[in-house]
Amino acid sequence: MLAGKTGAYWWTGSAAILSDAAESVVHLGAVAFAAFSLWLAGHPPNDRFRYGYERVSFFSAGFEGALIVLAGFFIIYTAVQKWLHGLVLENLGAGTVVVLAAALVNAGLGGYLVYRGKRSHSLILEANGRHVLTDSWTSFGVVGGLGLVLLTGWKPFDPILAIAVALNILWSGWSLIRRSIAGLMDYTDRALSAQITEEVERLTGELNLSFHELRFRDTGQRILVEVHLLFPYEMKLGEAHRLATCIEQTLPSRCSRPVEVITHLEALEDHAQVHLLSPGPAVQNGPAGAPRPGDR
Repeated sequence: MLAGKTGAYWWTGSAAILSDAAESVVHLGAVAFAAFSLWLAGHPPNDRFRYGYERVSFFSAGFEGALIVLAGFFIIYTAVQKWLHGLVLENLGAGTVVVLAAALVNAGLGGYLVYRGKRSHSLILEANGRHVLTDSWTSFGVVGGLGLVLLTGWKPFDPILAIAVALNILWSGWSLIRRSIAGLMDYTDRALSAQITEEVERLTGELNLSFHELRFRDTGQRILVEVHLLFPYEMKLGEAHRLATCIEQTLPSRCSRPVEVITHLEALEDHAQVHLLSPGPAVQNGPAGAPRPGDR
């Protein structure tokens, strides 16, 4: 598709087609980084990255958004320069057909990528799919503009449309950058927060427990949930652990996204006082009564 659009630009000299080809150049670089990100995100956690590499999804979306923004500014600059130096357009009919074919292919591909991204909860695939859909709408807009030039003979339709396409590209790029920043900064999605809170309340209610300090973060592929569970002081540790494990195993099945739950067990009666206490000395590992470093 990139080769076809580039060829169409050389045939026609159209700024609008150049804008579409520039978008495809950006997309090529974005796809390369997205492919690397998908490969990296699939690696398991290790000693250096205890939570794995899933958050590379946000870097991928931000990188793609930044490339799109650069392409938008390049398109505006080129369209203005062509307009100022005189518009020379040729073979618009053939160029329009090539761009239309690319638009149809991109529309199908973009829709498929968004579908796969949502189904597999992959921000990388979804972001790339939305970029492809943006590319297809860009191409449809170019086709419409070139059609106006063919119908009216008024050549300024070409750079005007290129600038309009660039503005749409800039908005799309900024949207991806904003989503990337939100993910890296652990911005709370209100709908997801309400769903998780509702399910935790329902689960703890079923088990006759209380909770506090509920929080979560999105890795781009799954949700990491942390919650403090409150148990009666007299409850045995084994029973409290069993109930906490029940919540850890049940909550993911009730959420629309893959979820991993981490619980912290506390006594209901004195948890507030314990939180207010100053930190004590570090607890050493080892069996009770075993000598610790520094003991005499």
